[in-house]
Formats: sequence, structure tokens, C-alpha cells
Amino acid sequence: MSLTRALMASLLFGPVVAFAQAAPLTVCMAEDNPPFSMARKGKVTGFDVKVAEAVARELGRELKLVPFEPEVEKESMLTHEVNAMLSAGLCDLASGFPLLASDLGPPSRERFKTPDHPGAKPPRERPWITLGNLVPSQPYQGTALVIVQRAGEPPVSSLGELKGRRIGAVAGTLEGTLVAMYGGGALAKQMVSLGQRDDFWAALEGGQVDAMMVPSAAFDAYRVRKPGATLQAGPAKPLGINLGWVALSSKTDLLAVVDRVVARASDSGELQAWAREAGLSWQAPSLPAVAVTLSLAGLLKD
Repeated sequence: MSLTRALMASLLFGPVVAFAQAAPLTVCMAEDNPPFSMARKGKVTGFDVKVAEAVARELGRELKLVPFEPEVEKESMLTHEVNAMLSAGLCDLASGFPLLASDLGPPSRERFKTPDHPGAKPPRERPWITLGNLVPSQPYQGTALVIVQRAGEPPVSSLGELKGRRIGAVAGTLEGTLVAMYGGGALAKQMVSLGQRDDFWAALEGGQVDAMMVPSAAFDAYRVRKPGATLQAGPAKPLGINLGWVALSSKTDLLAVVDRVVARASDSGELQAWAREAGLSWQAPSLPAVAVTLSLAGLLKD
């Protein structure tokens, strides 16, 4: 093409070379993990969405949320599922990830399949994804346990104050283990065992049990789903495990942006406001940022 024709083409049809628009920032979130993230009728809402929107604004990129459904079978692990989503290129970042040293860095297995997500093939038809190295952001939320009772009961701040009362304990959970181990089994006679499929909120409301220890975020989710509920929670007991965002080691630049956005929002109080809007009791992250292990001895102290 001659220079004259190239100039005419540019005038009539725009520039010969066009600059590509930045790709959307894709973020994976659990589809049923309120108040952090919850997908309903094609829309994802929650605390993590507020943070993701701020990160996308910081980058000047459109935001695309990819809700996924973690599997419940014992052989399935959230760590590998999140890693598979990232390694398959379905998202750039994943939110709400427990910052445990054993779940970060090189994967403990070579390949894994992605969990259910929009557009996913049936499980048997999904390919095995080669997993990469997971790298975390700085924490943006701590975790804690609370003791929940019906309204009107005397407030309590420790398991020791529940002696003589029926305490619900869900088998196979950290909270159930703490109730069973407290005081060398001091609460065993008054412990009411519940299965993981039992409705322990109904057990509390109906008087089957007098109190339960649960994650503070689980109590927040209950209040989001059931506005006007009369159950009450005592003071929060920090777990020593933080939540953060993760990406593959090739995308640490995005994690740096997450860190910058979260630090600024925390200092201004905006992060805490996002939590309140989502119905989340914000917990300040604890040290160390990434936990090596969970200390049961520390949790059993009143």
C-alpha cells in the first residue's frame, strides 16, 4: 500500500494499528460464602466484591467475577480447587483464602480438576489442570470464634462459663473439637453432638441446645440470611488465622495492588464500612500474617 493510500485509509477507517483494550480483571469467589461472597440470580455480592471493585478501579480495568462451588467430598480440597481455577486461567485472583503456610507455595499434588463454575463441563469431562505456585496477599480479614445463645441469656465470653448448660458440638469441626477437649473433657456430659448436616441454628432457636461456639463469619451469614433473628453472640475469640487473596507466582503484581488498596481502605475506615454494608463483623488480622499451624492449646485458654 502506498503512503497516500495508507493515509486515506487512516482518515476513512481510523488508524491502521489499534491499541487493544486492557483485559478484564477476573476474580474467583465462592458462590455461597456470605457475607464474603454470594451468587444469586447471576449477581455476586458481599464484602469480597467491594474489595474486588476497588482493586479493579485502581487498575483501571473492568471487573469480571467468577463464582465457584467448592466440593464437599472429603477427597476434594479447597486449596487445590482454587489453584486449579487460577492455573486454568479462569481468574487472575481468588479471594477469601485462609493464609496457612501449608496451603501456599508449591502444590502438594501435581494436578487437580476445577470445581463447578459458570460454563464448566460435567466433572468427568473436565481436564486435569497442572497446578502452579500459590502466592498470598497481605491479610485483609482475621477470623474468630464466638459463643452464640438465645436472646436474654446471661452473656458469656468463654466455654468455662457454660458449665451446667447444654452445649452443641458439630462433629468434625474445630469448634466441636474445642468443646470436647475443654478442661480435659469437663463439658463432655453436657455436650450435645450434632452432625454436619444438622441445622444447628434450628437446634439453638428451638432449645435443643443452650449455646454453641461457631465462627463469627458463620453467625454473620446467619443474620444476613435471617434478618431479625434473636440469637446473640458473645465477644470474639481470634483464631490466629487470617484471610487473604491469592494468585499464581506469575501475577504478584496484582497482589501488590490488592495490598495497596486494602491498606489504604483500612487506614481510611472504608474497609470496615464495606464489611458493615455486607453484614460482616470485621476482624483485624493477627500476626503472623501467614500462620504455620493452629494452636489448640491457645484456643482452649479462657
